[in-house]
Amino acid sequence: MSAQPLPEHPDFLWRNPEPRSSYDVVIVGAGGHGLATAYYLAKNHGITDVAVLEKGWLAGGNMARNTTIIRSNYLWDESAAIYEHALGLWEGLPQELDYDFLFSQRGVLNLAHTLQDVREGVRRVNANRLNGVDAEWLEPDEVAKVCPILNLSPRTRYPVLGGTFQPRAGIAKHDHVAWALARRADEMGVDLIQGCEVTGFLKDGNRVVGVETNRGRILTGRVGLAAAGHSSVLAERAGFRLPVQSHPLQALVSELHEPVHPTVVMSNHVHVYVSQAHKGELVMGAGVDAYNGYGQRGSFHVIEQQMAAAVELFPVFARAHVLRTWGGIVDVTPDASPVIGTTPVENLFVNCGWGTGGFKATPAAGWTFAHTIATGEPHPLNAPFALDRFRTGALIDEHGAAAVAH
Repeated sequence: MSAQPLPEHPDFLWRNPEPRSSYDVVIVGAGGHGLATAYYLAKNHGITDVAVLEKGWLAGGNMARNTTIIRSNYLWDESAAIYEHALGLWEGLPQELDYDFLFSQRGVLNLAHTLQDVREGVRRVNANRLNGVDAEWLEPDEVAKVCPILNLSPRTRYPVLGGTFQPRAGIAKHDHVAWALARRADEMGVDLIQGCEVTGFLKDGNRVVGVETNRGRILTGRVGLAAAGHSSVLAERAGFRLPVQSHPLQALVSELHEPVHPTVVMSNHVHVYVSQAHKGELVMGAGVDAYNGYGQRGSFHVIEQQMAAAVELFPVFARAHVLRTWGGIVDVTPDASPVIGTTPVENLFVNCGWGTGGFKATPAAGWTFAHTIATGEPHPLNAPFALDRFRTGALIDEHGAAAVAH
């Protein structure tokens, strides 16, 4: 089965239908998670009477503003399970969707610069192996073999003492992924409706029965919220609150360079991650800006600090020029893990709070969210990520367990 070349103007992007008066399911948000949910509703559950509503354009939010990293080497059992399921799906998606979205399993290297980093890294490798996730601990000489351009001098401010490595991890082209999912969902009969903002919810008592939009009222039996960065705003309109905060998340790319960077390198201590895209740009990012906000921009000092950290790790990039910077908006929960499941409003479901980990989770988030919407019950993989955990205290605290707050 040959992969479909990227079209100049995908036909389905121009086929922006007028919303019908009713649908079985409405998904709010046409990013990666919304599109994956629609695809798996059709593929796994035979539900095609679905409208995916997007206030802007398809995949124009965080899906087009991430740094494309895919990995599953998370510490906690619950996180490892859902991200490993995602990685397994990633490995088959290009053929399944018949679309080459440049999935490249070049590995992810998480560096250790202190004794505490080493202890945490070894612990995480052992936890990964117990959960069936591929992971290795590398000494500095082994790190040099994986990424020869790294500065491994013992005289640096933060010398590299080793690192964890996941060989199956890698990157994919984010907009290609969105178009692949959208094309297949469109072929199955799902309506992808752009320029359609949800402004309110229709309720019968405590049960959602429809949505109000700037293009009219739509009746529906089930609504799934998958609008990264604005989940709390939508929840307020529906009459409940989510334990999430919205933060700007920035990244940048350089001008094109010859391919010299063979893997993805992440460092929590100096707070930067660096990869090289297929065309040759260096892709760099860090953690979220500290303040709350909905603007797709951030503080200059964050960009400045991440470039300083990158140059320390990669002196070869010292004279590279920044081509462009951008910002997205991410939802962050108190335990830095997502919320996927039911809400206090009957037939209203939510998928939010992924922080900086949303892209890598795309297929598993869609798979489990589709299951939850179709059956009314969580899939075993997303059951631990219920909203109720913030009442019971069964948190999944990944905040200090994963590199660069991922």
